[in-house]
Amino acid sequence: MWGLLTLTLLMLVATACGKSDDKKTSGSASDISLGFAQVGAESGWRTANTNSIKDSAAEAGFDLKFSDAQQKQENQIKAIRTFIQQKVDVIAFSPVVESGWDTVLKEAKDAGIPVILTDRAVDSKDESLYVTFIGSDFVEEGKKAGQWLADQYKDASADVNIVELQGTTGSAPAIDRKAGFEDAIKGNSHLKIIASQTGDFTRAKGKEVMQAFLKANPKIDVLYAHNDDMALGAIQAIEAAGLKPGIDIKIISVDAVHDGVQAASEGKINFIVECNPLLGPQLMDAVRDVVAGKTLEKRIVTKEGTFTSEEAKAALPDRKY
Repeated sequence: MWGLLTLTLLMLVATACGKSDDKKTSGSASDISLGFAQVGAESGWRTANTNSIKDSAAEAGFDLKFSDAQQKQENQIKAIRTFIQQKVDVIAFSPVVESGWDTVLKEAKDAGIPVILTDRAVDSKDESLYVTFIGSDFVEEGKKAGQWLADQYKDASADVNIVELQGTTGSAPAIDRKAGFEDAIKGNSHLKIIASQTGDFTRAKGKEVMQAFLKANPKIDVLYAHNDDMALGAIQAIEAAGLKPGIDIKIISVDAVHDGVQAASEGKINFIVECNPLLGPQLMDAVRDVVAGKTLEKRIVTKEGTFTSEEAKAALPDRKY
């Protein structure tokens, strides 16, 4: 009897160990739980990003625990702490802002849960608090936008007045897209940013701020919007003022979501820098590799292009987001 009991216990231990080892080495999808804390649903880009993550997790067979922070950092921190309590295998999130994450990320590290950043970075000096950052190079996006403008006005003999709709204050894309743009235009003294204000990445706020820009500045030559939704809101304000977007005021935007590309194809947006929201497949690959114990690159950059109005016309029929 004792021999039978001992044999049974050994089989149970072997089974348990086998399951653990399988998960570690092969990353069995049915065993992998992923906690994802999203920024919110502030734009068409974000909606496409959320759908990509949800669809990719379902396709991978992961147990996805999803939280919408409604653009509030405190909500994201609360969600991450909930994921820690739930003992998920991996935590991923797109930070609302860059700063203020060290404490909760240390809690995840102490709990032995790896963290992956997507879309946006954090400014923590301790890079051991996260495994990798998957997303766009926002500085490069700003540079592409600024370089197009610099090329358009390289022979300008008079000042070109630029207004800027920034993204959410303190967010990585807002900081970096502004920095990249300014770096690209600094060589031309005629390119002058005369007003710059946050539009919170939303269409409604973009319209509101553009209305204020138009009232305060009688001559605006160019609008640089940190995302398509703000640009689309600004277009409404420009048209309401009796002006033609893309002609009376040149418009540069970032994202290249379907509505933005549509506006570009109609000549209302002159140049769009792409920011690919379909990060789901890359994220699931990273989660699988982390669980399997593989080493990831600290920075994984997504591939992206740009669109003039003519290029937007060609791209629109096949646009997936």
